[in-house]
Amino acid sequence: MPRRSLELPPTHRTLICVALPGLAISSEGGQLTTQGLEGFYRGGRRLLSRCRVRVAGREPLAVHARMVSADRARFVGTVRAASDAGPDPDVIVERIRHADGTERITLHSSAVRPLRLPLEVSLGTDLAELGAVAAGNAGRELPATVHDTGMRWSSPVGHTVVTATPPPTDALASAGLLRWEFELPPGGTRTVELKVGADGTGIGRAAGHSAARPLAAAHARGDDPRVGPLLRTCIDDLQALMMRDPAHPSDVYLAAGAPWRCGPAPAEALAAARMVLPLGTRLAGSTLRALARTQLDGAGPQFGRLPGPMRHMGAGLPPSCTGIEATLLFPVLLAEARRWGLAEQEVAELLPAAERCLHWLRTAAREGPFLPDPGPAGLLRCETQAHAHRAAILGADLLDAYGRPGAAELREWAGELRLRFRVDFWADDRSGGRPAAARTRDGRLIPQLGSGSAHLLDTGLLGAGTCAPGLLDKVQTEQLARLLGGPGLDSGWGLRTLGVKEASYNPFGHRAGAVSVQETAVAVAGLAVAGYEKEAASLLGGVLAAAETFEYRIPEMYAGEQRVEGSTPLPHPAACRPAAVAAAAGVHLLTSLAGIRPDAPAGTVALSPVRSAPLGEIGLTGLRVAGHAFSVRVSRLGLAMVEEAADALQLGV
Repeated sequence: MPRRSLELPPTHRTLICVALPGLAISSEGGQLTTQGLEGFYRGGRRLLSRCRVRVAGREPLAVHARMVSADRARFVGTVRAASDAGPDPDVIVERIRHADGTERITLHSSAVRPLRLPLEVSLGTDLAELGAVAAGNAGRELPATVHDTGMRWSSPVGHTVVTATPPPTDALASAGLLRWEFELPPGGTRTVELKVGADGTGIGRAAGHSAARPLAAAHARGDDPRVGPLLRTCIDDLQALMMRDPAHPSDVYLAAGAPWRCGPAPAEALAAARMVLPLGTRLAGSTLRALARTQLDGAGPQFGRLPGPMRHMGAGLPPSCTGIEATLLFPVLLAEARRWGLAEQEVAELLPAAERCLHWLRTAAREGPFLPDPGPAGLLRCETQAHAHRAAILGADLLDAYGRPGAAELREWAGELRLRFRVDFWADDRSGGRPAAARTRDGRLIPQLGSGSAHLLDTGLLGAGTCAPGLLDKVQTEQLARLLGGPGLDSGWGLRTLGVKEASYNPFGHRAGAVSVQETAVAVAGLAVAGYEKEAASLLGGVLAAAETFEYRIPEMYAGEQRVEGSTPLPHPAACRPAAVAAAAGVHLLTSLAGIRPDAPAGTVALSPVRSAPLGEIGLTGLRVAGHAFSVRVSRLGLAMVEEAADALQLGV
């Protein structure tokens, strides 16, 4: 039996076209050669692994490769076809590759006389699962048969058909070869279109590209030229990562990221939907409905919890259960989506699922003020307490709004948690102390400093544009702001997941020192609300600089090496790109500058912009508040002005 590889193939130099369930993964050269992850995929299965082009008997020299959009890449190569052409290439070979299974190959002639050009495309596949490809166990290529105007491959797990337009002059099944003979006049072009799919009609329409797009097509403009392409690319990536609930196709939610995590990830889906509420509430509503169907029922301590996989937390901490995070995020997203304008009928239909989440919270925390990990020796995590406290406060607000019982009990528990947390989770030291990352059941603190502490600043949105109370007092909040903005955590490219002075620090460790874009955005928004705009601006500037380097398709993480003059952020070789929480974080970073705080049930919206205007003037158009278009501009003086809103929406203080 082949030995399974322990190392994922690197993805940092690949071009990944995404329109789930379709993927097209390519090297910078453009040829699909069966190496690494290369190929067209649908639903995690590789439909085509080889697509090599030869023109006039030779492979084009690759000169350019770039993403055109989230689902499309462009490759350009050159060929010297005429024997007397000198050093200049006289044929340009352009390939446009789509995640939907379409590839267009266009030959452009710049020769001074007509050219007779043979075009050959060599095709092949193994019909392997992505996991097997990543582990190096893809298997051999399957034999091809000539089918209609292309090729067909079959195996016990399925089949693939590639059709070509125009039909090839010759087809050789034993080599998987399609061949054309073209006559190109000076300046002439010829195009061949290939369609890859189970039936030759392509991979299919993506969930995020339906007629009813779940996210508003917002735009950003301003003094900083990066804001426009950042917002545009983030929305494009989010649309590409949309998945349909198989049992209820009208409901879509976000996959975690490509290429590794194209399936459901409840915590990431909820977190991303929350960060993009300024783009509308449709994604929030459909994500909540899809996840409510997975909620655990029946008697026992797990009643009401959402399922979720374990997440590695780096050295020093055991893995955490993302199902707990998702359970605590569910009522928070529902409560905030209501403030942003989710229809009251939808909220009412989802309220029972939120009540079950809150019931699970009170049951799991019945032995004290803290919410532990499952098990008799369950760890008490700082992040978990932050999520639980926010769920209790916003959940109580939601219950009160619908006249449901339990709000007073949740607020009482949250108040006790605040009092105990400020004492029991604070590790004093000479520099002013820090929130501990975790606490054992016997009272021992694990005081390592990481980006998870940023969640302490994310308190949530209540009515009339007010923010919920936090777990830290004023002095502790000021100290945390200093730590988040200090050189231990602020890499200059964003927030490190672990401080540089910690024993297990690793700049490439995804929970041990790499930059987390999601938690950087959480920190920026929280610091801005708390009034620590200098620290927020530094983290924001770092992510913007990194985003520009990554052509605005932000990876879920990248190395936390310190930024110095002339340097660039180092990519993580196994990071998902695009990633839902990273793309949503880009939206969150920009919209946080305007400080939009809606209360749709009350018909008001308040603005609390970042007064220091770290990016100069910025305008955001095409957002959604209370179901209508909403546009806002923040001036260089840090003053915010609503430029478009629903007629019935009143500007609050």
